[in-house]
Amino acid sequence: MSLSNTEFQGAEDIERRRRRAQNVQSLTRRFRILIIGRANAGKTTILQRVCNTTEQPRILNREGHEIDLSKLNPTAQRGEHDIENEMIFESNTAFVFHDSCGFEAGRTSELDKVKDFVQKRSMNKNLRDHLHVIWYCIPINDEARPITRAELNFFVECGTGRVPVIVLFTKADMLDAQMIKHLVNGGMNVEDAAMKAPEESVAQFQKNFGQQLYKEKYPPKGHVYFRDMQNPTSDCNELLRKTAATLSDDTILQLFLTVQKNNLSLSI
Repeated sequence: MSLSNTEFQGAEDIERRRRRAQNVQSLTRRFRILIIGRANAGKTTILQRVCNTTEQPRILNREGHEIDLSKLNPTAQRGEHDIENEMIFESNTAFVFHDSCGFEAGRTSELDKVKDFVQKRSMNKNLRDHLHVIWYCIPINDEARPITRAELNFFVECGTGRVPVIVLFTKADMLDAQMIKHLVNGGMNVEDAAMKAPEESVAQFQKNFGQQLYKEKYPPKGHVYFRDMQNPTSDCNELLRKTAATLSDDTILQLFLTVQKNNLSLSI
């Protein structure tokens, strides 16, 4: 059976995209991620899950030389002292992470660093050095102040161009206790309340706070909730799927599918 012109053209397009993706992968083979978040937001744990390891990352400076973490003070750990430093896990060296330590009220220096970093990476002629996605970690264990003004300012002021931003709401399990109490006070027994709380607490948070980010000038492309990340069996599959869904460039998507090793279903 011969192919119609339309089918032949479609097959040609697929083959062209495949060859282009292979060319890009041979040039890059590095998927670069900027992870933003204040201390204790759970960033390192998430990156370890993504790279399927429990080991700490290697930190490389701008010149590509490894930094001895034992010689750094605590506030300079994980490359936080320089956004240009690269974090790499031996289990998957194709993922390259950069770390921003988050933003504080009244201080604009870190936000300015992120703006400059995103702009410089987008203008770099070397594909290996491009930034592909931003993961923004916001811990929501503080019900009184789940999203700070400084964090909100990122979505007000920082346009990232073609680089998608995904919000990672971490420590969602910390909301469960209050929700269980609320459900029990409403007449539900404790066992049922404990089962219902994870879903209800996230739904309430998203309604009261989460949607706020999407109303700003530079909204995220999506969000993911994390809970119980201290559990060794926890994974980041939803984050990987969400990241893949936000990558509109076919070659960048193919690169991402190539370098990630933990969720093979993404490649199907």
